[in-house]
Amino acid sequence: MAKQLLGKEVTAAMNEKLQQRVAALKEKGVTPKLAIVRCGENPSDLSYEKGATSRAELIGVDVVKFLLPEDVTKEALIEQIEAINADDSIHGCLLFRPLPKHLKADQDEICNHLAACKDIDSMTDLSNAGVFMGKKLGFAPCTPQACMEILDYYGIDCTGKKAVVIGRSLVVGKPAAMMLDRENATVTICNSRTQDLPQICQEADVVVVAMGKRGFIGADCLREGQTVVDVGIHVGDDGKLCGDVRFAEAEPVVEAITPVPGGVGTVTTSVLVGHVVEAAEKTLL
Repeated sequence: MAKQLLGKEVTAAMNEKLQQRVAALKEKGVTPKLAIVRCGENPSDLSYEKGATSRAELIGVDVVKFLLPEDVTKEALIEQIEAINADDSIHGCLLFRPLPKHLKADQDEICNHLAACKDIDSMTDLSNAGVFMGKKLGFAPCTPQACMEILDYYGIDCTGKKAVVIGRSLVVGKPAAMMLDRENATVTICNSRTQDLPQICQEADVVVVAMGKRGFIGADCLREGQTVVDVGIHVGDDGKLCGDVRFAEAEPVVEAITPVPGGVGTVTTSVLVGHVVEAAEKTLL
């Protein structure tokens, strides 16, 4: 059976270090603060907000919430973002996406009003450019960084290894590929139209699955000795959470795998809060 790469162990180690960094900031008169901007009452947003708030409080980061109506105008939302930019006591901002349907066409424009120094989840073009250029411009997306934190914590060295990333979104797939490349892996990005996907996956040492499709990857794509990072999260027919990987098929085959729940998602909020702490530290430079 595969070793389960448990997010709670990674998170515990991260939280301890972050608490120490927050204590050092407070000694210098700086309290890290996270702004959460939510439009409406989307259940998934509410769930993530609860987790992020709880993690921030545990680490010692203040949270201020700006709760806007679902029918908020483009102008009002931009005005709120600009106010956050101007508030020196706020170090990072989380704006829940996707925005309401009437703002979908303007989402990129709206997000790009956020100052890169407060963009803790790579919402802006500048932050995305930083990921692909390998430069410190804003912050990387939290979910792919959580994948890398897990690999690092469990001592999975990607140098010289073959890595396959299944999924090409700017939120997870493409930045995950860039991060693996910086760790000196040889990376292949696959998508739903990739031919011979099982063969390509079986050649990999590390497989990151971020298709957003429940149970997309099964045993036919896997082999012994692999590490599998499952980014997906869905509700199964039995009402339980599951991932993009068919865990029951994968666990007897591969060497290590992240469970769903209890894997990548558990680490993501610690990465988010860590970005707020880092942003606060940069104000002292």
